[in-house]
Amino acid sequence: MNDGYGWRVAPDPGRAVQATCDHVEGLHEVPANAAPGCEDCLRDGRTWVNLLACLSCGHIGCCDSSPGQHAYRHAHAHPAHHLARSLRPGADWAWCYTDEVYLHRTRPA
Repeated sequence: MNDGYGWRVAPDPGRAVQATCDHVEGLHEVPANAAPGCEDCLRDGRTWVNLLACLSCGHIGCCDSSPGQHAYRHAHAHPAHHLARSLRPGADWAWCYTDEVYLHRTRPA
């Protein structure tokens, strides 16, 4: 899914040198899988706090605040799957697991 939106690193006023992320270049967002929740938690009968969708394959996993931390586990099990976006309604952010930075969605030019 390429709707013309992109991603940029969110400014961090607490850092003297701003972080960068090279993983947003050439990124083509894929739609989230049709799972109604964290794919791994659903299989294991667990609960989650927030859901993230992998921007490489659409895998839906739970956030780091959830007991299973399945989005983190997915990103580290698949080296090219760096970024995941929040699925919380109204949220407009993603996280790079490799560079450990928040990303904000940009509007099409």
